[in-house]
Amino acid sequence: MLASKLFFRFSFLVSLFSVSLLGGESHAQMQIARPPALESRMAAQGDWHVAGEVAPEELELTPDEKRNILVYERGNRAVVHITTRSVQVDAFYLMERPAEGSGSGSVLNKSGLILTNYHVIEDARDIRVTLFNGESYVASLVGQDPVNDIAVLKIDAPPEVLFPVQYGDSSKLRVGQKVYAIGNPFGLERTMTIGIISSLNRVLPSRSGRTMKSIIQIDAALNRGNSGGPLFDSSGRLIGMNTAIASRTGENTGVGFAIPIASVKRIVPQLVANGRVIRPDIGITRVYQTDNGLMVATVTQGGPSDQAGIRGFRLVREQIQRGPFVYEQTRIDRSEADTIIGIDGQRVQTADDLLSVVENKQPGEQVVLTIVREGETISLPVKLGEGD
Repeated sequence: MLASKLFFRFSFLVSLFSVSLLGGESHAQMQIARPPALESRMAAQGDWHVAGEVAPEELELTPDEKRNILVYERGNRAVVHITTRSVQVDAFYLMERPAEGSGSGSVLNKSGLILTNYHVIEDARDIRVTLFNGESYVASLVGQDPVNDIAVLKIDAPPEVLFPVQYGDSSKLRVGQKVYAIGNPFGLERTMTIGIISSLNRVLPSRSGRTMKSIIQIDAALNRGNSGGPLFDSSGRLIGMNTAIASRTGENTGVGFAIPIASVKRIVPQLVANGRVIRPDIGITRVYQTDNGLMVATVTQGGPSDQAGIRGFRLVREQIQRGPFVYEQTRIDRSEADTIIGIDGQRVQTADDLLSVVENKQPGEQVVLTIVREGETISLPVKLGEGD
């Protein structure tokens, strides 16, 4: 039954094609006598156009079409296809099995640096990058930042086949602005889809458990394989990197998300220089979220907060006598723990609120924590250290 349905669909398409060919031949071979009145009108008014024929001047591209073509021609050669090979462990049989993945990326410079998402190359043992001309190169990992889902690769390709993207400015984006996504959905290389900016300043959970901020929401179609590809403005400038969709099926639903170029420009130089993002460390290792703020549980011994006098939970050892036996037990005393309610004048309600301010600083800079200690509100300066 299935075979007959498939044959019917195929034969139907062939039939349409045959009819169109036959129709063209019959029109070329047959000559239809014109009525006398029609002959006289043609002689008076000149040549007539066949019904359905379009005058040459009507075939001009619209301004909107010209803009679409301009963006594609400026950006498509900067888009690369990334394929990966990795090994996954089968949880049932406890055996390793090979796995393949694919995504998109952008050429950053003539030296062969490639921008993509961290989740595209996560745990990959082999990475290959295919350029617009079909040439494929082995890629090495330069640096990665799981928190912001950004990675930088390097390929050894001749400069003449590398066409870097042009950076735009994501700080001036407006809702309703037209955007263009180019990538490799389902392996279909350098496919362009068009949409608008649906919203700005969205937040997304990252694979590290943290949240990514200032995310661009778009309605341009994104599918599997678009991850890591560029998002262009109407001038063909890079304004973001496509990274995720909101979908229960894994396919496009018209709700896509892109990392703004401002975040990319801030993180990529650190990945190139250090292989990772060197983040400042405040020296607080565990907090508990309460209705009043963040209660400090533990601080790094000798770390920035410890040196500043921030208090966490205190371990109290007690001896309890039961009959002839004496037992020692440890209990946690929360009574002296500080509760953080603000940092640098900004109110803090979650751990992400605290870390967002800290990560906008550099190691060695100072922040001011506003805390509640034994019912009293005080401010303590903390000099940030260097994190892992």
